[in-house]
Parts: sequence; structure tokens; C-alpha cells
Amino acid sequence: MTDLPPLPGLIAAPNLLGGHFYRPPLPVSYVPRPGLCERLLSGLSGRLLLVSAPAGFGKSSLAIEFCQHLPEQWQSLWLGLSSRDSDPGRFLERLLSGLQQFFPAVGQEALGLLRLRQRHQPFAFEEWLDGLIDELTLRLDPLQPLLLVLDDYHLAQGAVLDRCLQSLLSHLPAGLVILVTSRQRPDWHLSRLRLSRQLLELHEQDLRLSERESTELLALQGSVLSAEALTVLLQRSEGWVAGLRLWSLAASEMQEPGEISTRAQGADGLIHDYLLEEVIERQPAEVQAFLYDTASQERFCAELCDALRDAHDSAAILRHLQAHQVFLVPLDEQSKWFRYHHLFSDLLRSRPQPSVGLHLRACRWFSAEGLLDEAIEQALRAGQPDVAANLVQNLSEEQLLAEQNVATLLRWKMDLPDSLLTSTPRLILLYGWALALACQLDAAEELLAKLGRFLPARNRAEQEGLLAQWLALNGVMARGRGDSAKAQAYCIEALSCLPQDRYGQRLMCLSSLANLAVVQGDLWRARGLNREALELAQRVGNPLFEALAHYDRARVLQARGEVVRALDEVRQGQQCLAGLSARRQYAVRGRLTLYEGYLLSLRLEPQQARHKLLAGIAEARGCRDISVLIGYCVLASLEGRSGHLPEAFAQLAEAERLMHVWDIPPIYYLAMITLTKCELWLRQGQGELAGVWLSRLQDAYGGEHAAAAPEFHPQLPLHIQLYLAAFERLQGEEEAAERRLRGLIQLAQNAGGQLLGAIAQMKLTALLREGGREPEAKQQLRSALQASAGGGLLPFYDVLNRQTEWLREQLLAQPASPLVEALQQYLPRTAPAVNQEEHAVLIDALSTRERGVLELIAQGCSNQEISERLFISLHTVKTHARHINSKLGVERRTQAVARAKTLGLLG
Repeated sequence: MTDLPPLPGLIAAPNLLGGHFYRPPLPVSYVPRPGLCERLLSGLSGRLLLVSAPAGFGKSSLAIEFCQHLPEQWQSLWLGLSSRDSDPGRFLERLLSGLQQFFPAVGQEALGLLRLRQRHQPFAFEEWLDGLIDELTLRLDPLQPLLLVLDDYHLAQGAVLDRCLQSLLSHLPAGLVILVTSRQRPDWHLSRLRLSRQLLELHEQDLRLSERESTELLALQGSVLSAEALTVLLQRSEGWVAGLRLWSLAASEMQEPGEISTRAQGADGLIHDYLLEEVIERQPAEVQAFLYDTASQERFCAELCDALRDAHDSAAILRHLQAHQVFLVPLDEQSKWFRYHHLFSDLLRSRPQPSVGLHLRACRWFSAEGLLDEAIEQALRAGQPDVAANLVQNLSEEQLLAEQNVATLLRWKMDLPDSLLTSTPRLILLYGWALALACQLDAAEELLAKLGRFLPARNRAEQEGLLAQWLALNGVMARGRGDSAKAQAYCIEALSCLPQDRYGQRLMCLSSLANLAVVQGDLWRARGLNREALELAQRVGNPLFEALAHYDRARVLQARGEVVRALDEVRQGQQCLAGLSARRQYAVRGRLTLYEGYLLSLRLEPQQARHKLLAGIAEARGCRDISVLIGYCVLASLEGRSGHLPEAFAQLAEAERLMHVWDIPPIYYLAMITLTKCELWLRQGQGELAGVWLSRLQDAYGGEHAAAAPEFHPQLPLHIQLYLAAFERLQGEEEAAERRLRGLIQLAQNAGGQLLGAIAQMKLTALLREGGREPEAKQQLRSALQASAGGGLLPFYDVLNRQTEWLREQLLAQPASPLVEALQQYLPRTAPAVNQEEHAVLIDALSTRERGVLELIAQGCSNQEISERLFISLHTVKTHARHINSKLGVERRTQAVARAKTLGLLG
């Protein structure tokens, strides 16, 4: 069909001719995508801009926004395509009519040839295009280039039209660029265009809304959500624009806000209708059947799909789904494993659930492939707990102890009858280890007692094997309860009788003994046990165990003050795990990441430390690993040192909440969290509160009948002494504080705990300086520098912030070393001398309130303390601090104080 010309007397405006070249406006509440527009702008130097993604990802809206923001010299021609344009003749007529708006005389002869053709007869489109391209080459002005937009190309796409457009792209004249939006990648020579840098392509991943953009879109549409509901919605929508819009529309029609959570999880009818009409019902019948058959799988590959469907064409169907952008999300670079977009899979699963047979087929396939975790999940979903229990028995203790992802095993435990859990010694031991690792000590002991039903065993070897495993498990549980004597006795005896192939249990015993050695102050013995564990892990070639051994070695190195070496040990452990899937969560990887964050905090690198701590917490939480305690406590300390005390206490509150949710016995976490609270209370000046709890901690972890320090804080008793000294100093009891610090220094040195000794020495240095005992203070500083040669900078934190110039003088007198150089980098640079005019300008620049804040900063007050003293909000304090730094031309608090003293702004 030929487009009608405009009526006589009317002017056909560009983009409005007959409605065929109309560029629609942006939708209401559109969230701009300036970053994507910038990327498209960079592609204007080529030939083709291709935006391909599934339905509803905002392809056309992005093209509209881009056209609206084209550089001034650019013109644009918009062609919205439909299925009728699949006829190349009709498409080319429309294209030529559009081009004639800009070049009125172009293609008159070519248009006549098109109108003369018979639709049922072949037509030489390539030859016809050659003539048109020659004409365009003469008329196009590279200084006034034209962007041709082909919107919804998938509606017209076909073999003949693909060849026609390929020919046009191959001979595209200068001054013309094509932008295509499509749900399906066109069958063009895209690799050739990419190699010649003539193609810029945006995919689904590029078009997904970010969390900020998603939140902005919901706000523009008037949706008000709780933080929890918003998190769920963003996770399920995965940045899908249409899904968020449809959800918001449905939510606005709901009467009861309580329904919002359900709608946010994909149950909304509008979203289902959209996906049915726009995606599923447009697929061939065999593809639709494939979608419903595979929807129950969290992930799938062609081989699994063949096994589910008892077919051999799954690879071809997956290629079809990829080519047609049917909400398929690749899970690896090889495009072997896939999943469906969350909202899409919600729709597919809303149909009647697949038969038990499908799950059992999946179970058999996963089991044959050695993917036991997923095989067990499928057996449970099929309602076959006996099959699941048999599969659990195929898990080795070594696999469980290496991965230590007990969350999965405990979830299975909830679905298995108690009678099955205690039906074999293997199941009892497996779940005993899982419960012990989850710190469920009472439940583990109760389960382990059932082992007596299987004793005596059928033969001597089996009997000795069960006894050895019982000893190892009881040794680890005794360590958890804080019973050092029993833990040591059980672990040593277990090591003497465990078979060599039970390397997982041997490594657990070695780890527990090394941890106890640190508690007892025998760091050399701990080091020897670490070496033995690492050699064993390397002999068996298990990267997870090797990484665990590196983690234990890093902890002992840190206790000895070898912070830089400990960081290197952590990174060696992480290198062991480099080949593991990022999709799965591993407790040891979480622990290494957490400990890297802790060590970075000891190196006074707070931003990098926070990043690692948060990443480690996320992985450790996913594995239900209580090493998250390290992350939360270190984060709290970092916030406390930055003056963000409410945020610090919030971190500890979350840690405590999590321990309650996981039902962790208080002996694992209470002392560690309480000690960190005491640190924060002392910073707040709440000495009495800190004193009460420090006294209680000393009663529990000091004296003859002291409990063993918790696993994740083996030097806790020494830290209690450190904070008791700080409390005494706060109370004005300098002599008592000095005696305690000197005793702590001696204890730390005897145990080889150089880092803790250095911290105590620097606390003593500050106390001696305040008492006017300068020579002794200098001597303690020199000792602290020697003790910190391993790279720990944290001992010098207070003096870096409060006695900057004195420390600068002392460091200049010291021999050059990596530690001295590192500390000098944290000192503010010496400010240049200023004249009276500059001094007057700065005096005027700082407001009265800012000078008041600056004086309190110089006194060492935290932001919270300044807030309380000046009766202003914490936010206002932070704003004043930023303004002070800006006006003084510095970046940190210490630099601001030093600069202000140089300028004479502080006494």
C-alpha cells in the first residue's frame, strides 16, 4: 500500500507526514537515561546503533529521548514499523517517502519502479538500492547528518528484509546513521560491523533500570513503599521498566496497602496479561510447552531440559529464545546455564505445578552429573524425602566441612522426618557436624547420642572410625562451649586415631587446637599447627581447605602483629578460591573477605575496609556463618572512630538480632559484642556504664576458672585489660592505668602478641606525655614502633589525630622504615606560612559556629559529642566539618586542626 501525499495547501511537517513518521512523546513519569544517551552519542561516528532487548525494557523510549537530545546539526527520521512492513517493497516505499521530506527530489524514478512491481514476482532490491544510495550520496551533507530510526524492527523482520537492510548498511553513505530498536537481533553481519567499529549495541543488561532509577520511577508514579517491600520489588523486577510500571498501576488501584507485598512478587494480573500477550502467545506451540516444562527449575541447560522433556531439541529452542529475547538470563560466559527473569518465571509457575515426574527426572539428571545439592532439592520438591535422605548420605563429611554452608543442610533438615535423620550413622554424623558448625550445640549433642544405637559396629575398622569421628565432633563442640581442657583432649585423641582419608575432621581438629593455642598465649605452637594444617590441605589438593588454612594462618600472624604478612596470607587464600563459581556462596570466602576488611582497618584504610566488610558480611550471612560477628564489630569500631556513634551501635544491634534469629548460644557472641560496646561507651565518655560491663567481663574471662575466650576473639581477655586501663584513665586513676598498661605490655610480649602490645604502649605514651614525663613517652613510642614493624598502624591512631606535630618531630628522628613512611603519609602536610592578610580572610571565612566546631574537633571530640555539646544535629555537625575542610583547603580532621594551629586560629 502506498502512503497518501499531503492534501493540497497543507505543509507536511517532518515526523508528521500522514502519521507514518510521527515520533511519539516520552511516556509520563519517564526516568531519563543520560548515561545510555551518551553511549549512543558516541556511536554516531559509525553506521548502526542497535538496541535489542525483550518486551518492555524501554527501547523505544530510549530512542525517543536520544532523538530529543541529538546535537544541533543532526536531523532525525522516525519509522515506526509493523508487520505490514515485512514486505520489502512497502518498507522501501515508506523509507523513500520519509527521505523525501529532507530531499524532495530524491528517488523519484526509484519510487516509480517500486509502484510498478508485482508483489508476487521477485524484485531486485539490491540493484534498486544501489541507485537510491548513489542519489543519497550526492544529496547528504555530512555537516547536517541524518539519523534514521527503525523502531520495533522485530515486527517487520524477515529473511528478505534482513538482506535488503544488510545491503543498505554495507553501502551506507556518509551523513546517514541508522538506529534500530528490536526484540530480536537482526540477521545482519554484525560481527563485521563491530570489528570495523561501525556498530554500537545496547542489550537487556544495559537497559535494566538501576536501583536509583527504579526507585525514581516508582516515586514519579506515586508509589509509596516500606523499605522491605521496595527491596523485594526491586529484586523481583530486575530493572524491567514495564514490570515496574504495571506493578505501580495495579498498586494504585488496590484498596488495602497490605496487598502490595503480594503484588510486588509478580502475582499482579496486569503483568501476567502483558507477558502472555506480548511474549508467550507469540511463540510457537512447542516453544510455549518448553517454557512451562522448564519453569520450575531455578537454572537449566540444554541437557537438563532434554532430560525433563524426554526430547533432543532443547538446544535449538534455547537458541530461539535467545535470538527472540524471551526473558532468558545467561548465568555464565559460555551460555550453558540459564534462568528466566523473575517476573517471567512467576507467570510460568502460576500455571498448575509440574508433575512429580518432572522433578524426579531433574533429580536423576542432577545426581548423575554429581550436582547433589540440586538433586536433593528436586527430590524434596517431588515429595520424596527418602530419596533426598539417600542422596544426603552421598555427601562426604569433607565436602560439608570444606564448604561449611550449613544453611542449605539445615533447610533440608526441616523437610526430612526425624526418623530418617537418625536412620544411619552417616546421616547422624553429617547432621551432627552441620549443627555444630551452626553452633546448635545442644541439638548436635542430642543427635550424636543416637549414635549409640549403632554400636558396637559390624567390624573393628568401622567401630574405630565412628569413635574417631565422635571424638573430633565433641572436641569442636567443647571448643564452642569454652571448655578448653575437654576440647584439647578430644581433638588430640581424635588426631591420633582418625584415618588419613578423614582429612576434613583432621583439619577441623588442627584449627580448634591452633585457636586454643592463641587463647593460651602460645602463638608459636599455633603457628606450628597452622603449618601442619596447610601442608595437609595442599597434599589433598582441596582449595577450600587450603583457603581455610590460610585464614587460620592470617589470624595468628595478626595476633603476632604481622599485619602486612597477614594481608598477604588472606590474599593467597582468596587466590585458592579464584576458580570457584561466583553464584555459589562459600563460608571460607566470606571469612577471608571479612578478615581482609579487618586487616585494612588495622592499616587505617577505612573506606576499603568498609567495602570488604560489607561484602564479607553478605556472603557469610548467606552461609549462616557466625564470622559475621567480626564484620559487624569491626564496622562498629570504624564508625566509632569516625564519630558516628549511633551508626556504630546500630551495627552491633543488627549483629545481636542476627544471633537471636540464628539461635546462637550467648557464649559465642555476647562478650565480643559487649566489649565493642564498652569501646564505644568510653568514646562517649560513659565511663560508669563501661566500667560495670568491663568488670563483669573480667570476672568471666579472668582468674583460675576463667572461660576460654570465644573463637572469633581469642585475645579477648587482653583486650578487656586494655579497656579497663582506658576506663581508669577516664576516671582520673592514672597510676592504676599505668600499672595495668605496663602489665598488659609484658603479657603481650611474653605471648608474642606484638600488635596488642603496641596498642598498650601507645596508650601509655599518651598517659606519660600528659604527666610531663617526656623522655619515658619517647622511649615507649620507640618501643611501639619496633613492635609495629609488621605494619599495624592502628596503635598510632590517637596520636596521629591529637598529637600530630609531636609525632611528626619524633618520626623525623627515627631511621627510615616502611612503618615510619606509612605513618608520615597519614600526617597532614606542613602548611605554608601565611601572611596577616590571609589570616584575616580565613578568620572572616569561618563562621562563629564553624570556629566552635573546629575547637571541639581539636580537643578530639567525636561528631556525636560535638552535637551534644553545641545542641545541634549530627547532620549539621558534619556539614560544618565539610565547610571547615573546604575553607582551610584540607581533606581530614587532623589536617584541619594542624592547618588551623598554623594559622593561629586555635590556641
